[in-house]
Amino acid sequence: MSIDLTTVILKAAERIAPPMPEPSWQALSEQFRQFLHNAWQMLPNLSLGLAVMILCCLLARPVAYLLIKPLHRFSQSRLVQVVMRRFISILIMLLGVYVFLRLAALTEFAVAVMSGTGLIGLILGFAFKDIAENFISSMLLSIQRPFKIDDVIEVDGRLGVVRKVTARATTLVDFDGNHIQIPNATVYKNVIKNFTANPKMRGHFIVGVGYDNNLRQAQQLALQCISSKTMVLSDPPPQVLIDNLGASTANLQIYFWVDSERFSVLKVASHLMREVVDTFTEQEISMPDDARERIIVNQPDASAETTHAQPQKAKPSTGASRHNQAVDDISSDAEDIREQAQKSREPEQGNNII
Repeated sequence: MSIDLTTVILKAAERIAPPMPEPSWQALSEQFRQFLHNAWQMLPNLSLGLAVMILCCLLARPVAYLLIKPLHRFSQSRLVQVVMRRFISILIMLLGVYVFLRLAALTEFAVAVMSGTGLIGLILGFAFKDIAENFISSMLLSIQRPFKIDDVIEVDGRLGVVRKVTARATTLVDFDGNHIQIPNATVYKNVIKNFTANPKMRGHFIVGVGYDNNLRQAQQLALQCISSKTMVLSDPPPQVLIDNLGASTANLQIYFWVDSERFSVLKVASHLMREVVDTFTEQEISMPDDARERIIVNQPDASAETTHAQPQKAKPSTGASRHNQAVDDISSDAEDIREQAQKSREPEQGNNII
């Protein structure tokens, strides 16, 4: 007796998975009627939830403005106010979505959405750690305000005028006219030296005088010379101190204070060095260099020197006068850099936050 293999396989399949009953129009109509009945019963809740969600979206911005209004008394930072306003707006909108899902009988889904929102924020925080670090640093800089726009500061070995501070970076214009963008995290974590916070700045230089001079007299002459200059402040007073004893000179360290907003410390130091050297030369205060041997080959005749006609001094020309003005210029360079920064293009998109 032969057995049909196809028949055996079909019978085995029927035992494992019995055939599905054919759907009847009556069953389908019953299911559709049940769905409409449930939807009709949930329609008031869905309508109320949708209305609440739309209302929350519409009121998020005005309510956020109203809630952060008292913050103006404690912080003038525009960045903090914008961040707080957006944060409150997002919270209000999420509250509307949560209420809609709860009224739609999707409580578990609502909890999952809220949990997922926090998880996504945590993941994005790790993924964009550097961006988040710069943004948080910008908020702290905006609150604490260690410097202002147009201040001369030094950060991470870079000296310049503050041109712009955005949510990402601080832009300096150095004294070579270059735009330097420093990430706010670097600015916040490094030492900030503000040269504009206190306009009084001290400069110094060294002048060496010979041991054959009266050191006290040399100190008095140098102090009298720099004290008579209008660009040198009398409070704090200048000082002339013996710094060290060299091989051939006693080195005088000269300290002076200037208003850095009006004068350049480097230019004033150059001007004072020239004046001190001229004063020492007039008063026959020797300023020898390192000891060395000097050999005079031909000594000129003294009588010839007396009979030699003295050359006439040339009158200073207009070009020489301009050069003298340039040499004597002691004005501050910070104002020139500020003017150049105003004329230059915007270094980065975004508004200043301080």
